[in-house]
Amino acid sequence: MKLIHSAFLLVFLQFGSLEGRKGWRSGRGNPQPRRAQQSPPTRDRAEAGVEESFSLDFTAVGEGNMDDFMAQIKNLAQSLYPCSSPNIKHEMRLHSLENTSVVCNDGTPAGYYLKESKGSKRWLIFLEGGWYCFSKENCDTRYDTTRRLMSSTGWPQTKIGTGILSSHPEENPYWWNANMVFIPYCSSDVWSGASTKSHKSDYAFMGSLIIKEVVKELLTKGLDNAKVLLLAGSSAGGTGVLLNVDRVAEQLQEMGHKGIQVRGLSDSGWFLDNKQYRRTDCVDTINCAPTEAIKIGIKYWNGVVPERCKQQFREGEEWNCFFGYKVYPALRSPVFVVQWLFDEAQLTLDNIHLTGQPVQEGQWLYIQNLGRELRNTLKDVPAMFAPACLSHEAITRSYWMDIQVKGTSLPRALHCWDRSLHDNNKNNKNPPKGCPVHLIDSCPWPHCNPTCPTIRDQFTGQEMNVIQFLMHMGFDVQKMAQQQGMEPNKLLGMLSSGS
Repeated sequence: MKLIHSAFLLVFLQFGSLEGRKGWRSGRGNPQPRRAQQSPPTRDRAEAGVEESFSLDFTAVGEGNMDDFMAQIKNLAQSLYPCSSPNIKHEMRLHSLENTSVVCNDGTPAGYYLKESKGSKRWLIFLEGGWYCFSKENCDTRYDTTRRLMSSTGWPQTKIGTGILSSHPEENPYWWNANMVFIPYCSSDVWSGASTKSHKSDYAFMGSLIIKEVVKELLTKGLDNAKVLLLAGSSAGGTGVLLNVDRVAEQLQEMGHKGIQVRGLSDSGWFLDNKQYRRTDCVDTINCAPTEAIKIGIKYWNGVVPERCKQQFREGEEWNCFFGYKVYPALRSPVFVVQWLFDEAQLTLDNIHLTGQPVQEGQWLYIQNLGRELRNTLKDVPAMFAPACLSHEAITRSYWMDIQVKGTSLPRALHCWDRSLHDNNKNNKNPPKGCPVHLIDSCPWPHCNPTCPTIRDQFTGQEMNVIQFLMHMGFDVQKMAQQQGMEPNKLLGMLSSGS
């Protein structure tokens, strides 16, 4: 009761000054991403159906809406409760799957990390990324060099979430109080495999089955009472979202949980099946063209793809469904796509290796064209965030709140998408006013967006601004200014400001 009294006292102390500032209204524009921002506007949360609380909107009483105001008081009290508890837990704890037949590549138990949030009806399940392997030879190499991506041996008992997995509202303003689940990637199959370890294969590939078992177990831990399940992932995990989001929705419906809204968040998993800058033999993961690797891998893993996508291609061509722009139109579940226009992993697959040496003119043209191609494949995706940056992965990075496209931060864009889905409308035809969900940079060069993550010189470790970076890559200001029909100084000014 002391807590509730404190909440009321805070309200009435501040309410006394309300009459003197009736004209005040809380900001409704796109917020700048600031570390000090503790919470988003109350009304945004109310519209999103979020049960966690935010700062009070004292205009509610002035507008004659007492019910809304009292609901805010209740939310304030709820938000103060965890702050008053010295034993609040921020760690996700490791759980091994009860079904011991579903395993990592080497046969060790698969599992997941869980941080429960009592009272929250929102769940976030995150699929880790980490490339893949597609033959005994490169799987053996992977096992020797990055064993944690093929085995659960040595996994820590706890894990602290970052970015969208953080339980701190200053780092994760809209999802901090959700139930958090992190599924480590130990199947090397882009979360698609359904193949057991046998005398014919030294490795099991059970990515799709691991997701299925995790969801099944979570139903006994509170997921059965959920309103929203967000299946998220980065890199190979981002592609895994596209391959599995509909299957998770169908699994829950078949088990009688039709009220759970399943959504997808694919980060840095929207790869292109484009022609490499320089073709190389398909001998290892890095140098093999993505189309060739997936063609081989889907057979090696006994890979499973969404049925609606599979039906669009002839038998033996199911590999097409691993590429975002081909699988997305077949999906029933709403999916938000986060994709750097100059994705480092895509460039690596295309044999553009930025080793610190200035790139050749042909490479520079290839990089620019990659941005145009990615932008073109995303133009019909209603909910997406695509900055013109050279990077890979975003939603679990510490800087994920700082990135903006057209003045809107990534967390804000995801929140706007959340709000737009209340009518369960995948096409998002009528997003909330002033709350954009289709955000893509139009500037043509890597890091022409001034909010891009910091670039460091690979040799000196020093930070580089956008002009230094472009010069470092062999950017010819004089020639590019001539192509754009402007003076070099004007072009440099535009680059400096991110125009």
